[in-house]
Amino acid sequence: MNKLQELGKSLRLRVLSSHLGAGVVSNQTRHMASEQEAALVAKPDEDKPTVFDKILNKEIPSTVVFEDEKVLAFRDIAPQAPTHIVIIPKIKDGLTGLSKAEERHQDILGHLLYTAKVIAQQEGLSDGFRIVINDGPAGCQSVYHLHVHLLGGRQMNWPPG
Repeated sequence: MNKLQELGKSLRLRVLSSHLGAGVVSNQTRHMASEQEAALVAKPDEDKPTVFDKILNKEIPSTVVFEDEKVLAFRDIAPQAPTHIVIIPKIKDGLTGLSKAEERHQDILGHLLYTAKVIAQQEGLSDGFRIVINDGPAGCQSVYHLHVHLLGGRQMNWPPG
């Protein structure tokens, strides 16, 4: 996160804290609020590289846990569970979100889910795991490059949102 992003996050958290009272806002609530805000201001732009494009190009470091010819998987920098891995297609091909999927994307969509299963086994998530795909502002999507979140290592709650 660059200094401008850190400042923006800090300001958002102060505003949220001031509305709810000091000490009332948990770290999880802070992250959720900043993710919701980020999703509301994020705009899909095919011409502008996303943070995931920069990770693929090795411009931004990541902790890679799996890679093949079609996908890259790495640990999330703001984990929401003991195991939180992001799985992305290496070629975006118009897939800024799941709602943009076309018939020609069936292979990569299936590969993303199968890869999640392989990684879950690799990570020892034999008790279960959750797959999340955020789509659009109301779905809390803040990066417009289709990605799958693999979450595990704790009991998940229902409903999720």
